[in-house]
Amino acid sequence: MKSFFETHIWPLKGKLYRMAYLWVKDREVANDVLQQVFEKAWLKKSDLEKMENPTGWIVKSLKNETLQHFRTNKRLEPLGEIEREDLIPREPDQDTASRLKLVYHYLESLPEKQREVFHLREVEGLTYEEISSYLDISLDAVKVNLYRARQALKNYLTQKK
Repeated sequence: MKSFFETHIWPLKGKLYRMAYLWVKDREVANDVLQQVFEKAWLKKSDLEKMENPTGWIVKSLKNETLQHFRTNKRLEPLGEIEREDLIPREPDQDTASRLKLVYHYLESLPEKQREVFHLREVEGLTYEEISSYLDISLDAVKVNLYRARQALKNYLTQKK
C-alpha cells in the first residue's frame, strides 16, 4: 500500500519542476528548489495528510523557496521567464518557430499572476479549480486573470499580423 506522500505529493513532481523552472530559468536550481520543498513536505507529511489543500501548501512552499533562493543569491528579478527554446517543437518550420517565439516573448510581459494562470491552464492543462487550489486564489480570480491574459495575447497577435 502506498503512503500519502507517494500518492498525493510525489505525483506533482513534474508540474512542480516546470513551475520552478519557469521562475528560476535554470535546471539545476529548479531541481535544488524542488528537492528542498520535497524535504520539507516529507518532514510535514503527517500535517499534510490533515490539510484540506496539501497541493496549495506545496505550491506556496515552492514559490517561497524560489524567492528565498533569489534573496540568498541577491538576484531578485521578476519570476516567470523561461528559456523558450525548450518549449518550441523539436523541428518546427520557420514560420511556426517565429510565431512561438513571438508569443513566448509577449507572455513574459504579462503581469505575474496572469502569466502563472495562463501557464497552468494552457501549458499544464489544469482545471480552474486546480489552479485556484495551486495558487491559493479564488476561482473568480483564476477566470479573470486567464481572460485578461488571453485577451492581451489576442490583441497583441492581431496587431502583429
